[in-house]
Amino acid sequence: MLYFPKFDCMEIKEIVNHQKDFFKTQQTKKIKFRKMYLEKLRDIIIKHEELLYEAIYKDFGKSKFDTFTTEISFILNDINYYLNNLNSLSKPKKVRTNLANQIGKSSIHPEPLGCILVIGAWNYPYQLSLSPVIAALAAGNCCILKPSEIAENTMKVMAKIINENFPPEYLYVYEGGIDETTELLKLKFDKIFFTGSTKVGKIVYQAAAEHLTPVVLELGGKSPAIVTKDADLEVAAKRIVWGKFLNAGQTCVAPDYLLVEESIHEQFLETLRKYITEFKYSSDSVQYTRIINERNFQRLVKLIKKEKIYFGGNYDEKKLFIEPTLLNNISWEDDVMQEEIFGPILPVISFTNFNLVLNTLLELEKPLAAYLFTQNPEEKEAFTTKLSFGGGCINDVIMHLSNDRLPFGGVGNSGTGSYHGKFGFEAFSHQKSILEKSTWGEPNVKYPPYSEKKLNWIRRLL
Repeated sequence: MLYFPKFDCMEIKEIVNHQKDFFKTQQTKKIKFRKMYLEKLRDIIIKHEELLYEAIYKDFGKSKFDTFTTEISFILNDINYYLNNLNSLSKPKKVRTNLANQIGKSSIHPEPLGCILVIGAWNYPYQLSLSPVIAALAAGNCCILKPSEIAENTMKVMAKIINENFPPEYLYVYEGGIDETTELLKLKFDKIFFTGSTKVGKIVYQAAAEHLTPVVLELGGKSPAIVTKDADLEVAAKRIVWGKFLNAGQTCVAPDYLLVEESIHEQFLETLRKYITEFKYSSDSVQYTRIINERNFQRLVKLIKKEKIYFGGNYDEKKLFIEPTLLNNISWEDDVMQEEIFGPILPVISFTNFNLVLNTLLELEKPLAAYLFTQNPEEKEAFTTKLSFGGGCINDVIMHLSNDRLPFGGVGNSGTGSYHGKFGFEAFSHQKSILEKSTWGEPNVKYPPYSEKKLNWIRRLL
C-alpha cells in the first residue's frame, strides 16, 4: 500500500485560486510567455532525463530505450511542435461573412479556457501526464497536474522537477492518491482532462457535471486486430507481437484480441510464436517490463486458463512477471473477452466470413483502437467505413499515435474529445466568434415596422 503524507485540502484550493487570479493577469495569453515556459519544460526534461529513467524503472522495470521511444520523445516532439506552430495556431482566422451581415468582417479567435486539471495515467506516466499539460500550456492556460499514484516514483520525480522550476500559480504537480484526487474534483476548473479506465472516467464525468466543467476523457476498451488470408502474415505477426507486448501489454491502444481468418489460423499462431521467441521477452530482459503491481498481476493470472494456452502462460509473482501468452480456441463468452485485458495475454478467435465478423464488432462497445491486416482493398474500405473506433491502423498497430497530424481520442465508451498536435491546442481553447460591422451602408429591412416587402427581401438575403 502506498503512503502519502496527510494532505491539506486548503493548500490545493489556494493554489487553484492563485492560478485563477494569475490567469486574469492576461500573461499566459502572450505567445512569448508560453514559448518561454515550453522551452523551460523541455530544458528541465533533458536535464533530468536520467532521473526520469531511474524513476520509471523503479515503478515497473521499463527500460531506457522504451522510456525514450514511447515517452520522452513524444513529450519533446510535442513541445517542439508547439514552439514551431504556436504563432499560426494562435492567430485569428478570417472567415467569409454572409450576405445578411454585409458590410462586415468575420473572424475566429482561439482563446485559452483558464485553469485546467490534468489527471494522468500510470501505464505511460510521463507521456500521458505531460503531453496534455504541454497542449494546455501552449493554448495559454494555467494547469494542475495530478499524476497517477500507482506509478509512485514517476509521480514524485515529476513533482520535484516541475514544482522546483515553475511558479505554482502557473503549473503545479499535486501528489497523492484517491483522497487528493477526490478533493481536486470538488473544485471548479475550466476543463478536466482524464486518462484512465472507463469506470473512473464515469466518476470524473459526474464530478465535472456539478460545475458544468467540460471534459476530455481518454479511456480504453477491447481493441481488436483482424488478420485476413490476404495479409502479409510475417509483417502482421511481427508488428502485432511488438505492439501487444510493448510495456507488457499495459497499453490502452494495444491489440486486445485477434480475429484471424480460419484458413490461416494455425499458420499465423505459429508465426506469432516465432516472433515472441525471437524478441526474447524474459523476466530479466531490457525489452520487457513487469506488471505494475500485485493487484493487476493477480487479475491477469486469473485470465490464463491452462486448457486455452497455445504458447507461454508462465509467470513469477515475486518479479511481477507474466510471460507473453497466446490463448487459442477462444469464444466470445470466455472470461478473457469480457473486459479490457491490459496485460501480456493475447486471445485468438477464428472467423470464416469477414463481413460477419465486422457485424459482430458493430454490436460491441466502440473501442479506442482497431487494426486490420490485409492487402484486399474491399476489406480495407469496409473496415474504415463500417466500424466506429477512436483511431487505428491498416497493416500496423499503435503507430497512428506517433503522427501529430492525427487526432488521438476515443468514441462512445472509449472516451470523448481528442488531442495531439493542433487538436491538443483546440482541446484547451475556446473558438471565439467575432463579427465586426460597418456603421454605414445597412438596409432597414430588419427593423420595424415590418411589411411583406421587407419579408420578401429577407427571404432573398437568407
